[in-house]
Amino acid sequence: MNSSSQFSLSYADHIRQKVQALAPGFSISLVAAAAASFLSEHYGAPVMLFALLLGMGLSFLSVEDRCKAGIEFTARTVMRIGIALLGMRITLAQITALGWQPIALVITLIIVTISVSIIVAKLIGFQKLFGMLTGGATAICGASAALALSVALPNHPQKEKATLFTVIGVSALSTIAMIVYPMIAEWMALSPTEAGVFLGATIHDVAQVVGAGYSMSTETGDTATVVKLMRVAMLLPVIICAAMITRMQGVESTGSRPPLLPWFAVGFLILACVNSTGWVPVVVQGGMNELSRWCLIISISALGMKTQFKELATVGIKPILLMVGESIFLVVLVLLLMHWMF
Repeated sequence: MNSSSQFSLSYADHIRQKVQALAPGFSISLVAAAAASFLSEHYGAPVMLFALLLGMGLSFLSVEDRCKAGIEFTARTVMRIGIALLGMRITLAQITALGWQPIALVITLIIVTISVSIIVAKLIGFQKLFGMLTGGATAICGASAALALSVALPNHPQKEKATLFTVIGVSALSTIAMIVYPMIAEWMALSPTEAGVFLGATIHDVAQVVGAGYSMSTETGDTATVVKLMRVAMLLPVIICAAMITRMQGVESTGSRPPLLPWFAVGFLILACVNSTGWVPVVVQGGMNELSRWCLIISISALGMKTQFKELATVGIKPILLMVGESIFLVVLVLLLMHWMF
């Protein structure tokens, strides 16, 4: 047997061993994600919240040698794949069709909300990076933004706990917003376009934006979805800023600096550009969006498995007040900006 054949066999053995090591943890994460999806469809609560809760209920598996590697892989690598695939939701034509006002509004609200969140977090005794995490989740796209920023930000002993709390909080607040914010839009007698801008600029998660918008009218739903996608598009520059902060913090525990532009952010940008060409068939676009959704649900299940209930119980009231305050601040800011711009 020649050396190339030996290398091929050795590589094949390595791949097989790797798959065998990762399969148990990935499989249990997949089962939890499927159960979360079933519960979400039948009871109406956010699927990511169910995925987290089911994952935390299986947290004892993360300390077992058989499942540990697969859970770590799913919570990290599968999550990054899902974030990259979010780019397939964006097209430049969708963004430019509404004019400059929504673009200016989205950029302003993201900069102001994240900045204020960082300042307030520091004032009440938290690290600035926790304010960036919660502020980014509130201002951009909910749980997806929290996960993306968590990956890009510097390592910290409390980072996973902070990420889990942020995902739980932003999912719960987004569900409340889906019910309450359309009532606010009707009370303020906003036009269908104005209501769409308001809902798309204030509700955290994409699914809740779609649900709230189309519950009012088709025009409101279309506008809300496009404005929300503008916020999702801002995920890339915010990730770049987070990566730059990570580099300025010094080397990682592995001894090497993280890349200035993470590969999942590059993938996000490439897919957004490709999607903007209009060459992507609808069936392919829908399939990649669904794949992104499942990657994120599965990874959140795994992330939940890595955390104990007693750890989340120690967060106290301050983080809750911070996230509620961020959401209220975002509503007030968007209404003021709409008054000035529209």
